[in-house]
Amino acid sequence: MTPAVLVLPGSLTRDDVPRLCEDVRARLEATGADVVVCDVAGLGPPGLTTVDVLARLQLAARRAGGRIRLRDPDPALHALLGLVGLRFEVEGQPEEREPPLRVEEAVEPRDPAP
Repeated sequence: MTPAVLVLPGSLTRDDVPRLCEDVRARLEATGADVVVCDVAGLGPPGLTTVDVLARLQLAARRAGGRIRLRDPDPALHALLGLVGLRFEVEGQPEEREPPLRVEEAVEPRDPAP
């Protein structure tokens, strides 16, 4: 299933949030997909407003049972998102997952057999 694409405008304001969140919810519902790709290539220099809008879009998508994936983020945006502790899937990159824990169980000579 091909995810819907939402192209974000060159500049974002907090006033854009309700409309963009509704767009994300509507695209998830209309396509039946669990991902909306947000094309962020046209955004200007990233700032905290951009971070806030993306965080709210992700929250709206999660509440609707999906998530957003970024397309063509500027390296500065990617760095800023990491700096504030937000992780987004980026189109064309493998999904980041936590590395598996390598737990080795040590057996003490005094431990009873299982």
